[in-house]
Amino acid sequence: MQGQIIKISSDLHFVKCGEETYPCKARGIFRKEHIIPLVGDYVLFSKDKLLIEKVLPRKNEFQRPKVSNIDQAFIVTSLVHPDFSLNLLDKLIVLMEMHNVKPIITITKEDLASKELLDDIKKILDYYKSIGYTIVSNTDIDSICSLIKGKTSVFTGQTGAGKSTLLNKLCPNWNLETGEISLALGRGKHTTRVVELFEFLDGKVMDTPGFSALDFNGFSKEQIKNAFIEFRNYPCPFGDCNHTKEGECSVKEAVEKNNILESRYLNYLNFIGEEK
Repeated sequence: MQGQIIKISSDLHFVKCGEETYPCKARGIFRKEHIIPLVGDYVLFSKDKLLIEKVLPRKNEFQRPKVSNIDQAFIVTSLVHPDFSLNLLDKLIVLMEMHNVKPIITITKEDLASKELLDDIKKILDYYKSIGYTIVSNTDIDSICSLIKGKTSVFTGQTGAGKSTLLNKLCPNWNLETGEISLALGRGKHTTRVVELFEFLDGKVMDTPGFSALDFNGFSKEQIKNAFIEFRNYPCPFGDCNHTKEGECSVKEAVEKNNILESRYLNYLNFIGEEK
């Protein structure tokens, strides 16, 4: 039979097939073959033996969090407590781009931000919107529900930004655990313990642990460069230009003219290990 892993707890993989969920173990040979089932995997399994026999090909996969077959990612981004972080936002956007996942910037805690901060961040978000990214507020539940419909979505972002709180607004029956913000640390307490896939609005959503750090080990500078989508609008005379120290660079020229957000370019240099 074919089903989808909706939760993993210890060595049990909960496989949804139709209206039923089966607690299955993975074949012992998976370990030798370095096959690690992930939440989101489509699998072939025996409901009699409660055994996963094969993991089907994935659209994409992540190791932090351990999920697969994602269509889009709601990047939950707090304006305060924890503070708005362009570096983390760009890291998550780049990560999604490299996995062919649509990023959706989801703003939280606008009511706690000062007018000056809101004005500054609006200008920044207008830039992200201008290069093609969808931006929603966590208070706009109708828009979020519309985006979820028919898609498999992951909710991720800053720890303590309000992922579980938002998911509970979307569907109170999930009753996900939420934690208070640690003012001393400026980040949330770790509340999400198990990644789980929920069916909702003819789509599926996941709640995942928040990210405190990311790296791009295993990805090339070329892949990171291509994940900054606005760079494509400024082709350089040389196709292999890294937009760092080269002359006649259209991207660097666009940054100087404020056509590319300077923080995006500086984050790009940081991600590939270069300095301005």
